[in-house]
Amino acid sequence: MSRPDVVVHPTAEVLAAAAAARLITQIVNIQAASGSASLVLTGGSIGTAVLRELAGTRAAAAVDWPRLDLYWGDERFLPAGHPERNETQAREALLNHVGVDPARVHPMGASDGPWGGDPDAAAQAYEDLLLTHRRQGDRGPAPSFDICCLGIGEEGHVGSVFPGSPAVYETERAVIGVRGSPKPPPTRITLTLPAIRCATEVWLFVSGSAKAAAVAMALRGAGEVQLPAAGATGSRRTLWLLDRAAAAKLPADLLPR
Repeated sequence: MSRPDVVVHPTAEVLAAAAAARLITQIVNIQAASGSASLVLTGGSIGTAVLRELAGTRAAAAVDWPRLDLYWGDERFLPAGHPERNETQAREALLNHVGVDPARVHPMGASDGPWGGDPDAAAQAYEDLLLTHRRQGDRGPAPSFDICCLGIGEEGHVGSVFPGSPAVYETERAVIGVRGSPKPPPTRITLTLPAIRCATEVWLFVSGSAKAAAVAMALRGAGEVQLPAAGATGSRRTLWLLDRAAAAKLPADLLPR
C-alpha cells in the first residue's frame, strides 16, 4: 500500500465544501470511464456536512445520480426513519434532493425490519447483498467500492469498529452486528476492515482537535487493533482530508508538501 495522501484545510466548513467538490469530480470521472460508480457513505457531523455541501452546490448536477450505487459503512440499529440513523441523516442532507435510483440505494437493516431485533441477521442480509454486487474479478468479501467515505472517532474507531472490540479482529466477514458499543446506541451494524479494504479508494474526513492524537497515531502506523483507523486503507489510494485542528499533532514529514 502506498503512503496515504494528506490534505489539510483551514476549517471544518472549508473541509466539507472541498470534500464535496472532490467527490463530484471523482464520481463524474468514474462514471465517464465505466458508466456507473459506487460510493460508501459515512455518518457523523463532518460526513453529514459533506452531504449537505453536495446537495447545495450547482456542480452536483454533473453527477449522473441514477447511475450511482450507494452503501453505508455502518448503521445504528434503530427503527427505520429514526433521526439518529445514518440513513435518515443522509436522506435529509442529500438523497432527498437529488435524483438517485431507489433500487441503487442500499441502506443497512433497521431494528423494526424483517430481522426483528437481531443485528446479526440484519448484518448477514447486508453481507449477502454485497456479495451479489461484487464485480468481475472481485475476490474480497465485499465489492470493490469506488470510494468508501469514513469518519474517525476520538479513540480511533472507524464505522462501528472500535479499538480492541471483537469487530476489529474479524478477518473474513464483510458485515457484522455490534453489541455493547462504547458509543451509544450500543447495538449497530458495520462493515469490517476487510470489507473497507476492498474499496479502491478510502477517504477519511476528520475535523476537530479532539481527534488530532488519533489522526497522528494512525498516520504514524499504529496497529489496527489499537487504532482501527490505521487499518482503513484503499487498495489504490487512502486519502485523509483534515481540518487544521485535526492535523495539529502531525509531524512535519506527514504534512502535505
